[in-house]
Formats: sequence, structure tokens, C-alpha cells
Amino acid sequence: MTATQTASEDKLKRDITGPLLFLFILGDVLGAGVYALMGVLAEKVGGALWAPLLLALLLALLTAGSYAELVTKYPKAGGAAVFAERAFKLPIVSFLVGFCMLAAGVTSAAGLALAFSGEYLATFIDVPAVPAALVFLALVAALNARGIKESLRSNMVMTVIEFSGLMLVVVVVAIMLGRGRGDVGRVVEFPTDTAPAIAILSGAIIAYYSFVGFETSANVVEEIRQPSKVYPRALFGSLAAAGAVYVLVGLASSIALPPSELSASSGPLLAVVNAAGAGIPEWAFSLIALIAVANGALLTMVMASRLAYGMAEQRLLPAVLGRVLPNRRTPWVAILATTAVAMVLTTVSGLATLAETVVLLLLFVFIATNLAVLVLRRQTVEHDHYRVWTFVPVLGVISCLLLLSQQSAQVWLFAAILLAVGAVLFAAARWSDSRRAAKTP
Repeated sequence: MTATQTASEDKLKRDITGPLLFLFILGDVLGAGVYALMGVLAEKVGGALWAPLLLALLLALLTAGSYAELVTKYPKAGGAAVFAERAFKLPIVSFLVGFCMLAAGVTSAAGLALAFSGEYLATFIDVPAVPAALVFLALVAALNARGIKESLRSNMVMTVIEFSGLMLVVVVVAIMLGRGRGDVGRVVEFPTDTAPAIAILSGAIIAYYSFVGFETSANVVEEIRQPSKVYPRALFGSLAAAGAVYVLVGLASSIALPPSELSASSGPLLAVVNAAGAGIPEWAFSLIALIAVANGALLTMVMASRLAYGMAEQRLLPAVLGRVLPNRRTPWVAILATTAVAMVLTTVSGLATLAETVVLLLLFVFIATNLAVLVLRRQTVEHDHYRVWTFVPVLGVISCLLLLSQQSAQVWLFAAILLAVGAVLFAAARWSDSRRAAKTP
């Protein structure tokens, strides 16, 4: 174990238990999913909302298997960047993987901030979306800086609330059906101008965004107790639970409303609850939705700040990002930097583009992670760890390439700009490192 690793372990507390980790992943997946994107998904697949959700779950589970092996084999902050460094031995590769992850995190938080400031917030207060999103991100940063334990305790409460809200959608639509209303036939209807297979694959890009929250957990592994035992159970259990909930909500949404009405709303599940006519006050469900989206943003920013901290510890980003608060022991500079970038992104793009950009960036991360599993099979470690079947990472790479083929030119350009910014930061970190080395006898 290197001196850098020892220092890193001493800085972060192991406060995350198995139940907290399960709720951490579940809360991030659910909060970043159907509350914000069900309307966008309806544009792609019509009423068959469940189909791309199910496909996206299966594709996500492939890469989750690779994460389970690598996280338990190398339990270090930095996640995919650490795996790439060990597997490929090239700092630039490790940086690109880590920065794709980091850029995806802040982009996702920006998208969720915009979702927070849409129709759900308008139920309570009518304010411009972008200023509201900026204030929201500032509040998330304050809670993040307070501490990981405080952040995850807040997540535990918010996850229970958001899960209850999704179950409420399913229940009120079931009552709606019992009263002879709704249209079950819509769940197998696709857009007339697109082949079903193409529509499902196109929708899976959006739906995949709803599941990628699982990768945030790799960046808090140094704060997990007994990661080799706890991590795989929490990872697969939370993804399975989220997938089941998503499919049920997709079915309920299709039954309650036609795709045209879902896609026209920035608060699609609120529209579903209103259409069900169950007497649920708009303010009550809007509050649940706001909590769900806020939870996803909080957990995403926890991940992004810890990843920036981990990359600074590896000298892949400027060392200043590795500074922590003396008493709270949270990476305060990394929190400020990632929050500032997320704020900028809320002013330059919409929710759909941000979501697709997140998926594009993470697909490169997932390809590298799946390849790293195969490369690192030759290395052994002293402790027990999870081992995935060999065909799983192979299928994971194929699935990522399939989804990459469906991305638009606009999304590729947006991602390229983010990576160009990262290249400048990497050059600055290497320059600083070379100067430090030159001054050292």
C-alpha cells in the first residue's frame, strides 16, 4: 500500500453500512429516472414505456457485474479511473475515463436541477427555471459539504419518500382501472412511423440514464464498511428493485395517459396522478417529486466531488481539489468546483440533451470498465472479492457500442466540449506535477 493510499484512507470515514449503501444506490437510480424523463421517453416509444426500461435494466446489469468485481477487488476512491489506471498503465487513459465519469456526474446534476425547477416546483412557486436551478444546486452543495453521513441520512429519508411516490402512481392507476377508466391497449402501441425494435433501442438511450446511478457507489467505496461483502448485494438488489418499480410505473403511465400528453409535460407523473382522479392534491405529489429529484442530485454531486477528490489524489487533476475541511473531512474544494460547473451547464442546454450527454460519457466509462475486468484477471489480491462470469463484461462492451451507435451529432459535440475542458485541467495538473518534481532533490 502506497503512502498516497494510506493518506487517502485516513482522510475519509467508513460510515456507510449495507442498508445505507442499498438506499444510496436505489435513491440515486429512482431520483434520476421516471420523475424527470417519462415524458421524454414517451416521444421515443409511444405507449410501450416498459419495453425500453426493461432493456435498459438488462444492459445496465451487464456493466454492474463488472463494477461489482472491480470495486470489491480494488476498494479505492476514484472508481473507474482507478480501474483504468491499474489495467492500462497510462495516465491519459485513466484521466479520460475518470473525467468522463466526472463530466457525466455534473451534467446529470444540471439536468436534475432543471427537472426540479419545472412543473413540480411551479405547483408551489412560479419562478424562472434557471435561477431556481442555480439556488437548488447551491443548497445541494451545502449539504454535501456538511458530511457523507449527513448526506446519506438525508438520502435514506428521501428514498423512502420517492419510492412511496412511485408506488402511489401505480396504486392510483390500478384504482382508475378498477373504475373502468384508462386504456390497457396503449402499453403495446408504438409510434406508427418507427419500427418497434428501433423505437425500443432509441428509447433505451433515455431509459439507460434512469439506471446509471449505480456507478456513483464506486466512488464512495472508501467510506463503505466491509465492501467485499456488502457492495455486490446492495448493487444488484437496488438495481432489481428499481427495475421492477420502473416497469410498473411505465405501465401505469401508459394506461393513464396517451403518449402525446405525457410528452407535453415537464412533470409527467403529476399529470398521471391528476388523470387518475384519485383526489391526491397536486401539492402533495409535487412535493414527493421534488424530494425525489433533489435526492438524485444530492447523490450525484456526492459522487462527482469524491471522484474529483480521488483524481486529485492520483495527480490527474490539480492538487487543490484534494483539500478537505479539517473537522468535517469533506472535499470542500472539489464540491465547490463541481457545483460551479453544474451551474454553468443549467444555463446552456435542456433536460433531454443533458440526459443523452450523460449516457454518451458513461458509455465510454463502461466500455473501459468492462475491458479492465478482463485485463485485470491476471492480477490477484489478498482479500476475497466478487467475481463475475467472463461472458458478462464481453456482452457489456457490445451493449455499450450498440447504444453509442444511436447518439446524435449534437450530443457528440456537447460531450467533446466537456472533454476539451478536461484536457486543459489534465495538462495543468501534469505541469504542476513536473514543476514539483523538478524542485524536489
